[in-house]
Amino acid sequence: MATIETVGIISKPRIEHAAPLVSGIVEWLVKRGIRVRLDKESAGYAGRKEFLSRDDVPRDVQLVIVLGGDGTLLSAARAIGGQDIPIFAVNFGGLGFLTAITVDEVYAQLEHALHGDLHVGRRRMLHCELWRDEKRLASYDALNDAVLSKAEIARMIDLEVNVDSKLMCVYKADGLIVSTPTGSTAYSLSAGGPIVYPSVAAFCITPICPHTLTNRPVILPDESVIEVINRGDDSTTYLTIDGQVGELLNHGDRVVCRRSQHSISLIRPPDKLFFDVLREKLKWGS
Repeated sequence: MATIETVGIISKPRIEHAAPLVSGIVEWLVKRGIRVRLDKESAGYAGRKEFLSRDDVPRDVQLVIVLGGDGTLLSAARAIGGQDIPIFAVNFGGLGFLTAITVDEVYAQLEHALHGDLHVGRRRMLHCELWRDEKRLASYDALNDAVLSKAEIARMIDLEVNVDSKLMCVYKADGLIVSTPTGSTAYSLSAGGPIVYPSVAAFCITPICPHTLTNRPVILPDESVIEVINRGDDSTTYLTIDGQVGELLNHGDRVVCRRSQHSISLIRPPDKLFFDVLREKLKWGS
């Protein structure tokens, strides 16, 4: 890992008792001659007036500290925008599959990070494009998933799925999830999808409450191009990226998903394996 001279800090808003930790981290870094770049929330916790937009925090830094839950990390991943900057994710949220570093471990693990002896895992991202009448309206990179869900109460939607230009299935369901291995422990897991090991080169298509009970999750190689066509009426289907951004779809809109050129570098303590996280978060037996 490159020598750390500047660190960005991105924090979840409205965290109880966050101020002492954030101000402590800032002071700890400054004492070691490391510059800090803070988003608005982090500056507020640290009692500083100067702050940057979240998108500007990762500029010219060698490490980004994320304080929050998995949602904050997903937002930070989009802000980093494919730059090869390691993310030091501290769990201030709830379940926290991705934010594996605990508050009690922060300073010890930061010391490791400054000496470059932390494990950095690469997480693949999903690239999604929204097309309407042969015009691309939007494009997104997702760390977890792209979700097409119903926008009206008690009404299923019709979604045609093609893989590599070949018909796979026409779903009648509450929605459909296209997830990365990282996203397999998010919404897809709640909808009955499998847990996929993070380094597996795959995508998972998981229907949400399908009308046909034999519609099961399908795992595909990440070289696949997945096209989902909205067969419902205008404004009855909503596309959501990582649960945070998205828009309503019209009839015939196409969502094309493929492997992104970008990935994120996620710092994890060397003594905490993926299965350790599963046992801890899912309360599996030891």
